[in-house]
Amino acid sequence: METNKRKAAVEEGDEHNLAGEGGLASSVREPAAKRQKQTNNEDFQGQPAQEATKLTSESDRPHNTRSAPPAGPGLGQAVVATGRTPRKWTDEYFRNLYIKDPSFKYLGQKDPDFAPFLDSKNQLDFNDPAAVMQLTKTLLKIDYGLKIDLPSNRLCPPVPNRHNYILWLTSLLSSSSYHPHSNPLPDQKNTKSRPSIGLDIGTGASAIYPLLGCIQHPSWSFIATDIDAHSLSFAQRNIHLNNLQDRITLLHRTPDQPLIAFDSPIITKQSIDKIDFTMCNPPFYSSPSDLLSSAAKKSRPPLTACTGAPVEMVCDGGEVAHIFRMIDESLVLREKVTWYTSMVGKVTSLETVVERLRKEKIQNYAVTELVQGKQTKRWVVGWSFGGMRAGEAEGRGVGGVWKKLLPPVVRMEVGVWKDREKVEKVVERVKKTVEGSELMSWEWSGERMRGVGRARGNVWSRAWRRKRKREMKAVEEGKKKEDGDGNGTKEEEQCKLGFEVVIEVGKDGETKVVLLWREGHDQGLFESLWGYLQGKLKEI
Repeated sequence: METNKRKAAVEEGDEHNLAGEGGLASSVREPAAKRQKQTNNEDFQGQPAQEATKLTSESDRPHNTRSAPPAGPGLGQAVVATGRTPRKWTDEYFRNLYIKDPSFKYLGQKDPDFAPFLDSKNQLDFNDPAAVMQLTKTLLKIDYGLKIDLPSNRLCPPVPNRHNYILWLTSLLSSSSYHPHSNPLPDQKNTKSRPSIGLDIGTGASAIYPLLGCIQHPSWSFIATDIDAHSLSFAQRNIHLNNLQDRITLLHRTPDQPLIAFDSPIITKQSIDKIDFTMCNPPFYSSPSDLLSSAAKKSRPPLTACTGAPVEMVCDGGEVAHIFRMIDESLVLREKVTWYTSMVGKVTSLETVVERLRKEKIQNYAVTELVQGKQTKRWVVGWSFGGMRAGEAEGRGVGGVWKKLLPPVVRMEVGVWKDREKVEKVVERVKKTVEGSELMSWEWSGERMRGVGRARGNVWSRAWRRKRKREMKAVEEGKKKEDGDGNGTKEEEQCKLGFEVVIEVGKDGETKVVLLWREGHDQGLFESLWGYLQGKLKEI
């Protein structure tokens, strides 16, 4: 019975109110009478809250590495085996924030404004809106160096939940590019990430997504929109408090205007004709009665610690209708935005959105589950009309029974060899096999034991080779075709498949060859290359 209740709570987007959404869950489930308070009594002896986490072993690779999805924690909860505390403002630092709940005791010691909200056992009352608001301010102050001012009658964003969305976007942009978005050295400040422009739809009074994104990525800039003048006045103040007015542009929109604001004269004046990503935390409820009904089902009293206004939390049709509206606009704008993304509060909504994407024949999409604390879950969905694919972890980050929601696989294992002595032979066979095909490009890194190739078609097949022979014969006879089926035409020079071949060698000497789908829309072409490589390597 308990399991069914928890499943229903997840499907209903339980704890979407401020006390629960992204809330910091206690490590032990308390009796019902005590659940209105949560605690974290660990004493980390003066270390910063986000640096107090003990790092466990997995990999020294940065989070944007595509070769394999990380085991264990999901996106936004990556673990790095460095044996040390990461330096502030590095890629590694941000990836390790909130792996564990921050220590409330430590936060109270570091921030005098937070201490009064803790009781004698260092518990925080999540039913108190002022306590929840101060927690947000304190986390932003200590972990990000940000100052914010929040109104009492608007939503107070849970920092870990918002932080996880930014982490996923960072990984999404990196994994879907031949030129990684982030600095590949995890212990260095992320000052070399490529410039990106993001659109935050419904930025709210905090403008938290642009603030977090700009702190993590010095080369990011944002357009932030909202239909609520009161929220925008606070957002403007928060942007100026942190001296980010040259990187964040606020736009006041009306409900009848497009969500994706390319029609804005301000956007036109800034000569912005392409946006790297959109992000959105859409209104969750379809009506005020829907909001009250959902709150009544929860373990906490209705609207506990929820300071949100209807303009933020309610829209006709709820989050599904809001995301459908984004899909409608994207079908017109197409590649003017590289990745359209949105957070989703209910897994049933996610199913509906994925069904709509498939109906529109949008097969290049990504879905991932963001988990914060013991029970609170959110999902993010993204879609693109471009050819670059999201990585396995970024695009297929939902497990269990929800695998039916996932896009096509982008990572396939070609073969495994147990004998360490075969490593060199495997490497040479891979190189010889790939280099023997007529690719548009092929770059091999011996140090990293991986290569990236781009192909105009199934150039490894016998049919392609026969076709090429006919074309060469026609050229020699002076009868080169000009109808789009001949050699060197514009159509043929388009990349139909971008791929990466990775050779992984484990500590036990096990050698594994993995094929990654990097670019293109033809799943059959990717699987064809996988089968071809399997055939060439099976004799080793």
